[in-house]
Amino acid sequence: MNLMCGNISLLDCKKNYTMVKKSFSLENKHQLRENYTCPLELVHDIVKGKWKTIIIFQLRNGICSFSELHHSIAGITQKMLLEQLHELKDFGLIDKKTYDGYPLKVEYFLTKRGEKMIPAIKIMQEIGIDYMVEHGMTEILDEKGICYETPPYTRKSK
Repeated sequence: MNLMCGNISLLDCKKNYTMVKKSFSLENKHQLRENYTCPLELVHDIVKGKWKTIIIFQLRNGICSFSELHHSIAGITQKMLLEQLHELKDFGLIDKKTYDGYPLKVEYFLTKRGEKMIPAIKIMQEIGIDYMVEHGMTEILDEKGICYETPPYTRKSK
């Protein structure tokens, strides 16, 4: 039996994983698992956690300073933001440019790999919006100025 993950057989997936793991382990010191059954598992391990997709989403419009990122992401500490930026950089999703001088200026931006994540993150954002609207959680959307459509009124039939 040939198990599939999407359109990729698990045998092909395992071959691809070995190549991907080698390239990632050379780029960063964050450990990935030894075995993956699907490329989606690998990507999940790269972006898992509360903050990484939010950081990538905040960088979708271009370069941001550390301060801009920190102020645009409610609830994240400076320490956590630095940690997450470091991991995203190590995995090749973002990069940074550091300028000499005082105070130190650092700008973060998406790499090509990070830009490839944007359509998927936008879909996740849309699903989150739909769920929040369906469950009466629109006050959060309103506070953040996020546009949404209210579902049309439907009458229950007897």
